[in-house]
Amino acid sequence: MMPWLLSGLGLVILLLAGDALVRGAVNLSLRLGVPALIVSLTIVAFGTSAPELLIAIQAVSDHAPSIALGNVVGSNTANILLVLGIPAILTGLHTSECDSRKNYVFMLIASVLFIALAFCGVFTVWSGLILLAALALVLGVAFLEARAHRRCGCDSGDDLEEIDEADPNMPYWRIGVYLVLGLIGLPLGADILVDNGTEIARTYHVSERVIGLTLIAIGTSLPELATTVMAALRRQADVALGNVIGSNMFNLLAIVGIATFIGPIPVSPTFLEFDLWVMLAASLLLVPFVFFKQDITRNWGFVLTGLYLAYMAAVL
Repeated sequence: MMPWLLSGLGLVILLLAGDALVRGAVNLSLRLGVPALIVSLTIVAFGTSAPELLIAIQAVSDHAPSIALGNVVGSNTANILLVLGIPAILTGLHTSECDSRKNYVFMLIASVLFIALAFCGVFTVWSGLILLAALALVLGVAFLEARAHRRCGCDSGDDLEEIDEADPNMPYWRIGVYLVLGLIGLPLGADILVDNGTEIARTYHVSERVIGLTLIAIGTSLPELATTVMAALRRQADVALGNVIGSNMFNLLAIVGIATFIGPIPVSPTFLEFDLWVMLAASLLLVPFVFFKQDITRNWGFVLTGLYLAYMAAVL
C-alpha cells in the first residue's frame, strides 16, 4: 500500500510544483517584456510539460527507460482522447471557430518524425539532437510570426487574458518564490513517483511500459486536463485545442530529446506494434475539427473518452 500512497504524494508534489513554475516563469517573462504569445508557446508549454520532462530524466537515470517512453506516448494519447473528451462532455468545444491548422500540421510532422526515429530501435543522442532541432524550428517560426504580429501593431495585449497566471504587476520576490518552489518540487516529485511506480511494477509483475502508459501518463496529463476544462467552461475552445496541440509537440520533441542526453532509450516491440500507432491514430482524429471546422460536441466527447477507456483496457 505504501508505494501507492507515495506515488500519489509524488504526483501531488509534481502538480503543485509545475503550477508554481508556470506562474513564476510567465510573470517573470511579462515583467521583462517578453511577448505573451511567445510566453504561451514556450514557457507555459515547458512549464506544463515539466512533470513529464522530470519523469523522463529520472526514469532514464534509474535505468527504467520504458517509463520515460511510456509517459510521453501515453500522455499524448491521453491529451487528445481524455483531455479533449472530458471537457467536450461537460460543455462541448466550439472548435469550428479555431484556426490551429499550422500548429496541428507541425504536431503531425513531429509525430511521424518521432515514430520514424523509434523504428531505429533506440533513441540515442543523435535522435535527441534531431528532435530538438525540429523543436527549435517550430519555436523559430512562432517567434517570427509573433514579431511580425507586433510590428504591424496587431498585438492588443488581449491574449494576456488567456493566461490565468498572468499578473504584470506581480512583485519580483513573489515570482522568485514561485520559481524556487517549482525548481525544488519538480525533481523531488519526479523522484518519488518514478521510484514508487517502478516498485509497483515489480510487486505486481506489471511492466514499466504499462506503468508509464497508465498511472504516470494520466497523472502528468492532469495539468493539461485542468487547463482544458477551465478553457471549455469559459468558451475558449482555441485555448483548449491549442493547449493540447502545443503540449503534444513539446512532449515529442523536447522531452525525449533532452532525456537522450542522460542515456539511451530503447524502444520495445510493443511500442512499435501498438502504442505508437494508437498515438498517431488519436492525433488523426482531430482532422475534422481542425480542417473541416467541426465542433467537438458532447457526443464526440463520449466517443473520445470511450476510446481512451478501451485503450486503457487493452494496455492493462
